[in-house]
Amino acid sequence: MQDILIVYDSKTGNTEKVAKALAEAAGERCVLAQVDAAPAADDFAVVVAGYWVDKGAPNAKMKKYLENLHGKKVVLFQTLGADPASDHAVSSLVNAGVLMNKDCKVLGTLSIRGAIDPALIAMMRKMPAGSPSPESEARWAAAASHPDAADLAKAKSFMQGFLAMYDRFLKMM
Repeated sequence: MQDILIVYDSKTGNTEKVAKALAEAAGERCVLAQVDAAPAADDFAVVVAGYWVDKGAPNAKMKKYLENLHGKKVVLFQTLGADPASDHAVSSLVNAGVLMNKDCKVLGTLSIRGAIDPALIAMMRKMPAGSPSPESEARWAAAASHPDAADLAKAKSFMQGFLAMYDRFLKMM
């Protein structure tokens, strides 16, 4: 039975890699789709929604998708250039959660570091003197190799854990 929809938007391929890792872990239980080609969410028990972080929130296409969800159990996952345990990562997940209607329930969240779009880095390097900071350059360098094999393994483990929890919950009902 396909009870999980994994829907994502990806600009540089980071979010797509994570979505595919999640789908691999979910196996035949899921349908994987880009946000522009996603089937109706109503046909699935759980929507796993993935996006790249843009200015502390989901990118525009995923914002619109999340705003139109109703009455769904949702798992949010995001890719971002910052540390996945940073305040920025946490607030970006919160900003995604508040986009959804009150009748949706967030069942889990996952943040994975991803390489930053080279075009964005080039633009930031053209800013006035003093920009970018050495801290920004270090963050960009740290993100450049992500998502890596360990990140994708983390995503698979997350999905396996989520499915085990979700299945136990269903048996109790």
